[in-house]
Parts: sequence; C-alpha cells; structure tokens
Amino acid sequence: MDHRSNQNENKDSAADVPAIPPSSVIASKSDRTWAFWMEFCGKHFRCHQMPERSFFIRGYQFPLCARCTGIYLGHILAFLINPFIVLPLWLALLMLPMIVDGAIQYFTSYRSNQFKRFTSGLLFGFALVSCVFTIVRLLIAWF
Repeated sequence: MDHRSNQNENKDSAADVPAIPPSSVIASKSDRTWAFWMEFCGKHFRCHQMPERSFFIRGYQFPLCARCTGIYLGHILAFLINPFIVLPLWLALLMLPMIVDGAIQYFTSYRSNQFKRFTSGLLFGFALVSCVFTIVRLLIAWF
C-alpha cells in the first residue's frame, strides 16, 4: 500500500475540524488577521475552537473557546498577583469546578453554558499557576 494514500485517508478523518481559508484567499485585512489568530491559537494553544463553545466579537469567533480563554486569563492574573502575595496551597480546590464540569459533560449529555465554562476555566488557570508558585517557594525555602 502506498504511504500517500494513507495520508489522504488521515486528512479525510479530520473533516470535523473547521477549515480556515488561507490568508491569500481572504480579502479584507480584518479577515486575514482573524484567520491568522484562529490558526495560531489552534496550533499553539491546542484549543478545539468549537464555535458553539466560543465567544464572538463583532461577528468574529474568538480564537479560543470560553474555557481556554478563562484558563489563560487565569494564568495571566496569577502571574500578576503571585509574585507579590503568598497564596495558600489549598487554593488548589479552585480547580475542582472545571474538573467536575468537564467530567459531567464528558460522561453525560449535559452541556454547560459559556459563563460556566469561562468561570471554571478562570478559577482553574489561576489556581494551577498559584499552586506552582507556592510549591516553588516551598522548594526554595526547603533547600
């Protein structure tokens, strides 16, 4: 069997991934910018970018889904706050809402809304980075 036919079969199996037209096909500058960020965030942030789980701004889909937007915003907030304030390790409990929400959606037919996805992602992202900061501080103090 020719390896080229396998590559074509693999391309066909990814039909559910939304196709973003190449920037050379897109006419307006704002459309090219949107296409660039959709491709960049899909590739580098590993977000599924499902339209029904994403925010829209002026008719353009945000390049990250609501949950990923919350997670990365939580990371940024934690990086801004943690160097100045020592937060307790029990803050890891803030990761539970996203874990529970995601698990319920995975194992049942329940679908949460954008607010729940964004909020649980924000709490998870903030708690994750805050715990890493706290653990690094403890390791530095211990050694």
